[in-house]
Amino acid sequence: MIEPYPLRFKPVLKQTLWGGRLLGEQLGKPIGNDANYAESWEVVDHGTDQSIVQSGCLAGKSLRELLLNHREWLMGDAEEDQFPLLLKYLDCNRVLSVQVHPSDDYGAKMTIPDRGKTEAWYIVAAKPDSVVYAGLKPGIGETELRNAIQQGTADEVLHQFHPEPGSCVFIPAGTVHALGEGLLVAEIQQSSDTTFRLFDWNRVDSQGNARELHIQAGIDVTDFSRGPVQPIQVKTGVHAWQTLVMCDKFVLRAFDSGSQPQQGEEFGDDDHFHILTIPKGTATLTTENEEIPLATGDSLLLPAALGQVRVDLAANSTALEMIAV
Repeated sequence: MIEPYPLRFKPVLKQTLWGGRLLGEQLGKPIGNDANYAESWEVVDHGTDQSIVQSGCLAGKSLRELLLNHREWLMGDAEEDQFPLLLKYLDCNRVLSVQVHPSDDYGAKMTIPDRGKTEAWYIVAAKPDSVVYAGLKPGIGETELRNAIQQGTADEVLHQFHPEPGSCVFIPAGTVHALGEGLLVAEIQQSSDTTFRLFDWNRVDSQGNARELHIQAGIDVTDFSRGPVQPIQVKTGVHAWQTLVMCDKFVLRAFDSGSQPQQGEEFGDDDHFHILTIPKGTATLTTENEEIPLATGDSLLLPAALGQVRVDLAANSTALEMIAV
């Protein structure tokens, strides 16, 4: 039996046209010299995208290998054949496309089956004029959405707001959405990479080509009854974990120290794995056997066998903790 310990993975970095430099400059990710680093996948088991353990007796092992060879140690009583969640950071240096994700039922019927994608965003940083597009405005149906896409005015039918750092936005499958320019975001989602792009702001590449859209599939999976999505604000300086999202896919909690250091409540020892990340400031994770310092941008997967742990925060720091349901 392997002695349980917190697992730190090598980030899987993604470059796209809307990325920037913040993953390295603010979160300490090992980016190169390019200016288009968009995503850092912190914990992932999805096809060829695999988290690789950085240290300890499991160094070099992928998350898929851990699931196959040490399922109960990692997952507790869960009977998943794939790790169910994906944690990533996103640098939205430019506005992302307007998109929507399918449900599990729809995803299972696709030519290449995949999970559906319910997700939640934690806003790490935001420029004052940054915008989140989350849900359709009241009264918008299929006809109005399709017409807006065709006319190049999709933003006019989307609910939008200027997000505050420290706020959370819950995006269930079927919710039309887009992240605007100037946002640094932590995202927890189902382990899926299925996105239907409805509108890309009339952008073209250097050859004059537009990115592929998936308008019919996107409209097919859109939940037109959902309406506008409002942000959830994390309270600062509360000496307790705050539940931000509790849905049928995952639970997302936040712990924010405010202006003073805070000792956290113990958690774990519940036959579940836990994912922990530090989007702001610094922290210390205390297990039965060690104390682990955590810097901004650090992420850990705590196997179910690890038992009880505690996270203590320095002043002006935040921790996010996630489990699958």
